[in-house]
Amino acid sequence: MKVHILDDWFDTLRYLPCFKILDGHDVTVWTDHEPDEAALAGRLADADCVVLFRERTKITRGLLERLPKLRLISQRGTWPHVDVEACSARGVLLCSNTGGDGANCAAAELSFALMLAAMRQLPQQMASVKSGNWQMGVGRGLRGRVLGLYGYGRIGRALADYARAFGMEVIWWASEAGRARALADGANVAESRAAFFAQSDIVSLHLRLTPETRGIVTAEDLAQMSPRSVLVNTSRAGLIAPGVLLEALKAGRPGQAAVDVFDREPETNAADPLLAHPNLIATPHIGYVTEDEFDKQFSDIFAQVKAYAEGAPIHMVNPSAAAR
Repeated sequence: MKVHILDDWFDTLRYLPCFKILDGHDVTVWTDHEPDEAALAGRLADADCVVLFRERTKITRGLLERLPKLRLISQRGTWPHVDVEACSARGVLLCSNTGGDGANCAAAELSFALMLAAMRQLPQQMASVKSGNWQMGVGRGLRGRVLGLYGYGRIGRALADYARAFGMEVIWWASEAGRARALADGANVAESRAAFFAQSDIVSLHLRLTPETRGIVTAEDLAQMSPRSVLVNTSRAGLIAPGVLLEALKAGRPGQAAVDVFDREPETNAADPLLAHPNLIATPHIGYVTEDEFDKQFSDIFAQVKAYAEGAPIHMVNPSAAAR
């Protein structure tokens, strides 16, 4: 098959062990992002299969109508960026392993790094010493602090292990089903949503972005947080209602935020009010960006391509397209 891989910005995938899964296929790797739909359709005109790099490119009905040869889209995780109904109508199969094996340790590690960076003022201290000014303030430690984890999933549970190793207390909030699982596992679930935000020195979000979770963190939630608290988000910006985080930082509750995700990505406007806020620590959506995690995720993605080529597709989101 003619396989096109989109948005591999640092040309990483062809050098990973998992790339061998695509041996025998005609593979094209695109190392930039093409936002123009017509230009992107021109690139993909001969594609039988498109491999997506997370949510970097949206698959719209308009794009699909320009790609009559396309038969397979292979990716991993959820698919808010893919018009599944349009895929089915055009006979394009979407395959996506939403589970995988084990937690995304890279995302959990970055979440913990952002917690440390915020509490110990690492960006500010580093900038100070590099400018010849030595120390610039006094940070705070993690031992004895309360970490609130929103979302009882694998990444959150991995982060809880790290936090407990540092002597932190962990409390949880989640959906009703998630809270029930947490209680069954003996975890410490907050008495209420308001108590969760109010009691946590650090709140870290670990939810999938779905229609149900979009905007789930509200201005009222953040207003419950202490002026000395920190909000960490390495999941998706859309979990927080639009504009709410910036206004919350202006109001001083929470006192800091450390985020890896933005409403618009890539966010390259240094003057963006949220990005430029002095109490925001930011990284450019690198929670999953490690060689180890890429090899794990794309092993699944390339295995889906291989299975389809062999006539036995796996992880089908819209199996009716396969029947066509």
